Amino acid sequence: MNGATLSLGLAIIAGVLIAVQAPTNALLGKASGSPIVAAFISFIVGSLALGAVVAATQGKLFSPALKQVPWYAWIGGFYGAFFVAVAAFAAPRVGIGVLLTAAVAGQLAAALVLDHYGLLGLAKHPVTITRAAGFLLVVAGAALVRRS
Repeated sequence: MNGATLSLGLAIIAGVLIAVQAPTNALLGKASGSPIVAAFISFIVGSLALGAVVAATQGKLFSPALKQVPWYAWIGGFYGAFFVAVAAFAAPRVGIGVLLTAAVAGQLAAALVLDHYGLLGLAKHPVTITRAAGFLLVVAGAALVRRS
């Protein structure tokens, strides 16, 4: 199995888990009375799981190379925390299908901009008619899921 196939397979599994994560966090949010508490619990559990993997693989937590990364590389966890909190709030209100299609539309819009300009250290992949059409189809899909 090559790296691309493995990456795509893992991405599909991650997508499934994101779909399951939203309603489980919504349950935590309902029980606690707060989507922020739900997100906090989710991140504690996730941090413990990642810590166990780091410990089991003897990964380096503080490589000297970390001193070289730009400031914005350190705030990636905020993006995930925001999504988890929003998902815990929105899932019971709009449903998982609407939540995730809207999130995918937002992700794809940002991805096209990041790729087009080669931002955040990415290689440039210009927006083409085909890529733009794919984005518009995702937006149309999100609208159709919302209407149902």
